[in-house]
Amino acid sequence: MGRWEPGARERLQGAALSLYSGKGFEVTTVAEIAQAAGLTERTFYRHFADKREVLFAIYDEFTQPFLDGIEDAPRDARPIDVMAAAVARASGFFTAERQPYSRARQGVITDNPELHERELLKLASLAATLATALRERGVPEPSATLSAEMGVTVYRVSFEMWIADGESRPMADIASGVFAELGALTAPA
Repeated sequence: MGRWEPGARERLQGAALSLYSGKGFEVTTVAEIAQAAGLTERTFYRHFADKREVLFAIYDEFTQPFLDGIEDAPRDARPIDVMAAAVARASGFFTAERQPYSRARQGVITDNPELHERELLKLASLAATLATALRERGVPEPSATLSAEMGVTVYRVSFEMWIADGESRPMADIASGVFAELGALTAPA
């Protein structure tokens, strides 16, 4: 087995998604994932805490672009505009090349109710992290929490639209439109 070959994490993610999509999440074992990736179970556990985390490690990968977007936003920007900048930056993570994987991943999550809770926890953690970053910028409560929660909601809605069959727009464009829709909903009558 090529346990020391580069790309072990990505190979494990690809093998897991293939097995989850083909035979089902519940019946797929860590041993099967490792074998399909040409790696050992020990290598699997170096990269992931459990077989669910293979699907959710992505949140760790793209949290930093959200934080970078908050950091780089103009100091005088409204909190919701700071979140729009953060979501725009994080949207760059979701390239056209990632779209098929993202669609398949979401399909596995949708088909397995036990995974819904993990996804909601990751999104809640992301919102808490972003609210902290906003507070560190000097945004008071409840504006920091409300803006972070709205930013994560816009991200989630945009992501769901982006993975829809036939969708070809960049996620950043979709997110911009969703933020505009949010603005229209909250504008004075």
